Amino acid sequence: MNKVKLTQDENLSIKISHPLLPQEQQRIDLYFSLPVEMGISSSTLNVEDFFYSNIKSHSAYYSDKLHLPLVRSRFISQRFEGESKGDQSDYRLNLNLYSYQLKIALDADIKQTLKLKSAEEFYPAAIELADQITNLTKKLRRYTPSDSKLSSFFDNADNYLSWHIEQSFLKLLSKGPKSSEFATEREFLFSFCRDENNHRIKSKYNSQVTLDDPNRITNKMRLLQRLIEYGVVFQKQTRYLDLNLKRLARGGVTAIIMAFVMLLVLNARSSFTEVTLALIAFLGLIYGLRETFKEDLTSLIWRKIQKGRPKWQNLFRHSVNQKRILSQILWLEYISSKDLPKTVNELFQQRRQQNKQAARLLHFRCDNKVIAKEFLPGYGEIQQQIFFNLTPFVRFLKRGAGRLYNLDGQKISSQAVERRYQINLILRNVDKQGEHLQRLKITLNRSEIVNIEAMETFDP
Repeated sequence: MNKVKLTQDENLSIKISHPLLPQEQQRIDLYFSLPVEMGISSSTLNVEDFFYSNIKSHSAYYSDKLHLPLVRSRFISQRFEGESKGDQSDYRLNLNLYSYQLKIALDADIKQTLKLKSAEEFYPAAIELADQITNLTKKLRRYTPSDSKLSSFFDNADNYLSWHIEQSFLKLLSKGPKSSEFATEREFLFSFCRDENNHRIKSKYNSQVTLDDPNRITNKMRLLQRLIEYGVVFQKQTRYLDLNLKRLARGGVTAIIMAFVMLLVLNARSSFTEVTLALIAFLGLIYGLRETFKEDLTSLIWRKIQKGRPKWQNLFRHSVNQKRILSQILWLEYISSKDLPKTVNELFQQRRQQNKQAARLLHFRCDNKVIAKEFLPGYGEIQQQIFFNLTPFVRFLKRGAGRLYNLDGQKISSQAVERRYQINLILRNVDKQGEHLQRLKITLNRSEIVNIEAMETFDP
């Protein structure tokens, strides 16, 4: 069974999600088949610029028990009065684990509830979700710490969760189906949102100046969100692997060119008995050629050296004790069809003939290695997410394709049509259970991803 999932994240971004166990090793490959008419090549899209600007990795502890986040029993049963510094850190970590999982659970269930298009299904599910969240927040607020050193952690978490819960249910009601038959249920959910708002006002979490400015309150909540991720979401450090090798290659090419130039200069000095205009012109030509071809030759040699080599390493550390949790080795490069693995090439060839258009291949590879032997109590896995922003892919796309005309009896009608493009993508996952491949078809226009369709799967 394939554990790796590819889904749409935002309008023009996709997300790769997969769980990782202690000391597990896993390889993920993405093979993008980009139609030539999209205008994407090494001259228009630099892979290093694309990596730093449009590929992001995120790793955090994960539990599949979305409605009952796992926290240590002493967080629920103790108030932590007069504890040492170590216990303060422990309290904050447990609080953040609970708050983060509560947010993840709410986001997932809101998304699932919004998929219910009939009011008869939508409102009972929304009421049930509100009841579940109420029980979880009561559990959190039942043990408000009396220690001032701990209360600031609690206030930040409670403030953010209350605001996020209210915003999530307002979004749910705004986008959900409307029906006069469920006016009582809608009023119950509105009352639920008002209660959360009144709770923040009563607790004096936010000043009136902040509440009156949508930008200030939103930015404050983003800051509080980052605070509750402390200890749960791992710190990432990115390192460029070939920096010293690149310097060596540049220095080697320069040394070779300079040796050749000096040889020509010495030969020229021996051929001309005195300084003449011809000698000066010849020396100028030599140095001009050196500057002209130095960068091109360096780039050519560097591409040959770098081909197939890993480019970056991501190290993920626990934000509390700074222990290494996960290491990622990353590749990103343009390849030719002959560089495709046999199984990947066979899956690409299963496309229909009309879909086999001229394309360029972009390969992304990620090797994951979990260093930690065990995780925090109650957490058996971590979730790794890789986000790809496809905005650079649509930079050269045409905006539209005109109008489509139809004849209905004696009347001609027309409607505007948009131009769409199709990216074929093969997701390859290799772990101790073997190799799994899946082909996906991404349809997009200049403004959004229209559809992601899963096609053939292949387990050699």
